[in-house]
Amino acid sequence: MENYLIGIGKRLKEIRKSNSKTINDIASKAGVSNGLISRIENGRTIPSLPVLLNIITALQIEIPTFFNGIPTQTNFTFLVTRASEYNIIEKEDDAVGFSYKYIFGKQLNSIGFEAVFLEVQPGSERGKVETDAYEFKYILSGECSYIIGEEEVLLKEGDSIFFDGRIPHVPVNRSTMSSKMIVLYFFLDKEN
Repeated sequence: MENYLIGIGKRLKEIRKSNSKTINDIASKAGVSNGLISRIENGRTIPSLPVLLNIITALQIEIPTFFNGIPTQTNFTFLVTRASEYNIIEKEDDAVGFSYKYIFGKQLNSIGFEAVFLEVQPGSERGKVETDAYEFKYILSGECSYIIGEEEVLLKEGDSIFFDGRIPHVPVNRSTMSSKMIVLYFFLDKEN
C-alpha cells in the first residue's frame, strides 16, 4: 500500500473532476471538511484508511478501481520525468499568483517524497497553509519571504530553507519579479 500513498490526492482529484463533482460534494458525502479534501488533493496530507474508504465511497467507485489508476513501484534503476509530463497542481481557490508543477513523487518505506516547481508572482495572495510533511525550498531565481508561524525570513536566489510544514506558513513575494523555486516535500509515516 505504501507505493500508492503519494498518488492518492492526484487520483482523487482526477476522478472527482471526471465526474463533474465539487470538493463540497465529496466532502459532504464522506463526512469530512472541504479543507481536508483540498489538502489531500494537493498533496498536503495523506488520509487515514477509514477516511480514505469514506472518500472512495463518496466518489461512487469500487476500491480496486480507485487504486488501479495509481502508478505502482517499478524495479527500474532510475526514473525519468520529461518536462512535457509535468502536471499543473491546482491549489487553494483563494490563492492568487501561485503556479505549482508536479515534478516527481515516490513512496519509499516510511517516507513519501514529492518534488514540485513553484512560481510565486509579485503581489501573490494566499492565507497560511499546513502540510503533513517536512518542506525544503531552494530559490532558483528572484526572492521570496517565507512566513512560518510568526517568523519571517527573506530568501534570495541560491538560498534554501527546511521546516516542519505542520507549522502554518506562506510564501510572500514583495518584489517586482516572479520567484521560482524547487520544493521538496517529505511525508513521514504517521506511525513513526
